[in-house]
Amino acid sequence: MSLLYFFFAVLSILAIASAIVTIASKNPVRSAFALVFHFFMLAGLYLTLNAQFVAVIQVLVYAGAIMVLVIFVI
Repeated sequence: MSLLYFFFAVLSILAIASAIVTIASKNPVRSAFALVFHFFMLAGLYLTLNAQFVAVIQVLVYAGAIMVLVIFVI
């Protein structure tokens, strides 16, 4: 098994776990931070798929701009 497949598997497990924490958490701030973590895991998955532009946009737009708005609303 290649190292790239290993990273993909680890990132996908962490992305699924952070999505479950986002949905199941009763604390809205913890849920928002889990969503930010999920966005970074998705960016890592995009990097393993050689989609660097999509990964950068994922981090800048979603983890940066959208989540700042969500944190301010909370």
